[in-house]
Amino acid sequence: MSCGALLRRFPRLAVSAATATARTALSSRALSTVDFYSGSKPDDVILRREEKPAEITEKYPDVDKLERFGKYVAAILPKYVQDVRITSTQELEILIHPEGIVPVMGMLKDHTNAQFKALMEITATDVPGREYRFELVYCLLSHHYNSRCIVKTYTDELTPVDSLTPIFKSADWGEREVWDMYGVYFAGHPDLRRILTDYGFQGHPQRKDFPLTGFSEVRYDNELARIVYEPVEVAQEFRKFDLDTPWELFPKHREAPEHLIAEGGEGEKKE
Repeated sequence: MSCGALLRRFPRLAVSAATATARTALSSRALSTVDFYSGSKPDDVILRREEKPAEITEKYPDVDKLERFGKYVAAILPKYVQDVRITSTQELEILIHPEGIVPVMGMLKDHTNAQFKALMEITATDVPGREYRFELVYCLLSHHYNSRCIVKTYTDELTPVDSLTPIFKSADWGEREVWDMYGVYFAGHPDLRRILTDYGFQGHPQRKDFPLTGFSEVRYDNELARIVYEPVEVAQEFRKFDLDTPWELFPKHREAPEHLIAEGGEGEKKE
């Protein structure tokens, strides 16, 4: 099926055109030539698109179906799908380019052989050492086929990604949560504001470089009869604990037990 025919059959695939310009203007780096997932295979992945060991298919009988569907998706949208994996929990992972979020998710929702109508959750992970530190995770559910699918993509602090609110209404709160916790900006979101922290909160708590103590503390002031925000003050400095016991530090000051003294005499007592 050609791209034009695919867009005519699934009109939602064309909704990213308006946000593509905004992403290009806001982003300082181009992502079009990046294959982020090439050469990486986590420990929990049992099968990739180019692999098919016989022992894996015998141990996991549903792998064949998932593998065929993953290759089918990669064949339909080769421009965006960078890898297809099957984990040890027999879950299909489709790893895509950030620009393919809307086309891939729209196809997975509307295609007859997919029908992933429910977006269960959106989350992210932060690895500061990578060039694109944030990995976005979309969990889909198909009630028709009783199947699940995980779609993953990547971005950084400056590059926004397309919002899925025109396709999945449930993406509204999920994207707000990712924005609140990680600071990932979703272009085209109708109401992108904090959802878990307060409106005046500084920073994004789930980032690895966010301090554990935070920047401000909240308390109730009896004199003002309201809740006040103040900079964090650590009342006591962090102690340095030594795992060695005093007996190990000062062995000469340790006295022998009474029953040993009674058996060996007073001469056995250590000075």
